[in-house]
Amino acid sequence: MVPGPELLARAQLLVSPELSGSLVRELERIAGRGAETLADEEPGGGPLLCVGAALPGPVRAGQRLVWFHSVNAGTDPLLAAGPWPAGALLTRTVGRMGERIAQYVVGWVLAECQAVPEYAAQHARAEWRRLPTELVAGQTALVYGTGRIGGAVAGLLRRCGVRTVGVGRTAGSGSPPVGFDRVVGAGEDAEAEELAGARWVVAALPSTGATEGFLGARRFAAVRGATFVNVGRGATVDLAALEGALRDGGVRRAVLDVLAEEPAAPDDPVWRLPRTVITSHSAGITADEDVAQDFAACWEAVREGRRPELAVDVGRGY
Repeated sequence: MVPGPELLARAQLLVSPELSGSLVRELERIAGRGAETLADEEPGGGPLLCVGAALPGPVRAGQRLVWFHSVNAGTDPLLAAGPWPAGALLTRTVGRMGERIAQYVVGWVLAECQAVPEYAAQHARAEWRRLPTELVAGQTALVYGTGRIGGAVAGLLRRCGVRTVGVGRTAGSGSPPVGFDRVVGAGEDAEAEELAGARWVVAALPSTGATEGFLGARRFAAVRGATFVNVGRGATVDLAALEGALRDGGVRRAVLDVLAEEPAAPDDPVWRLPRTVITSHSAGITADEDVAQDFAACWEAVREGRRPELAVDVGRGY
């Protein structure tokens, strides 16, 4: 539900204590009011407009939250913490995250094709030996998730000459979303065919009840030598199934920016997955300007009585 002008005019602005002073001042400028700290107790007063990463229990349990703007793109931790307050708008921050994540994916793709990891290992051994390389153009990347993030990844890969195929809930009709040459429906015969022909499989899925363990044994069994990159959510991948595919060679290698449990402890078996690199959930770092820009866009939409483009469907989880 979009809060009306009267509610918005009376709403107290509460911000998480971890937000920088410069970001808080920009949020105050956009909202035209001073901010107070979002704490583990519900403040007195009228309706509440909150900006942060987490929603304290007392505020969640109260009846006065009208809008929460998340400083993160993924809102699954917020929704998993308990029932979302009835009628409260939830919006999220995307900013230039799609661009950053796309560069992360393309960086690993190009590094692999130019044998960068192997040359780095040779350098450490003071070894001079030419290695075979490959061109990315004309090869296929299968991207799970056709939203803003998946579309940005596909678009940048496509500009490198890669054929981009998206996997959505259904194939749909008409032209594919921007960035994709083709979109196939999850579970369709075409998905299995594209998995078998892909050089890269990229996961950019949100974490919902429907996507937990989505990339499991059946899908990895269909892979024929692709590299797997996960920039979505860790819970969407069955790690045991991925390990099996890595060990039998179906998956060539893996790059995992996200895990179901983060951070991974030094003794976590995930560090011993063969031919795998794990990065610290850093592909799409959110900057202060991203938060301010997206909050401003949402503020303008709410003030005009429109549902913001960055509004989250709390039933679907994204």
